[in-house]
Amino acid sequence: MIFLSLILACAAAAATGILFPPGAWYDGLRKPSFTPPRWVFPVAWTTLYLLIAWAGARLAVLPGAGLAMGLWAAQVALNTLWTPVFFGAHRTGAAMAVIALLWLVVTALVVQAFGLDIWTGVMLLPYLGWLTLASALNFSIWQNNR
Repeated sequence: MIFLSLILACAAAAATGILFPPGAWYDGLRKPSFTPPRWVFPVAWTTLYLLIAWAGARLAVLPGAGLAMGLWAAQVALNTLWTPVFFGAHRTGAAMAVIALLWLVVTALVVQAFGLDIWTGVMLLPYLGWLTLASALNFSIWQNNR
């Protein structure tokens, strides 16, 4: 039941991609050479959201996981916010601030997860890696499309 609740929270975050698709605005931006092909994004995010929910479900049943679950909730809220700011409002600088905060929260979550359960920490590492790439993309787009 916990996993279902957390996957629904991740699905809400994912739904912002449907409500605010990249579209012509994104296609017209100057993007860095390391931008993945468009098909990679839904594949990556589907995998990441499953791992994020699974990691959250593992954390939720551990004693002393209150801070970790607070960070989990904060990351899903920030994750949900980024897409409307970037793709909806076209505010690449504001989106950079959101993703930087998201990166910090996820880093703290990973540290907390490793302290509670090593496998849960490992499950969150791909998310942190992807956010690092996404942050670099966001920064490059922000800088090259003023």
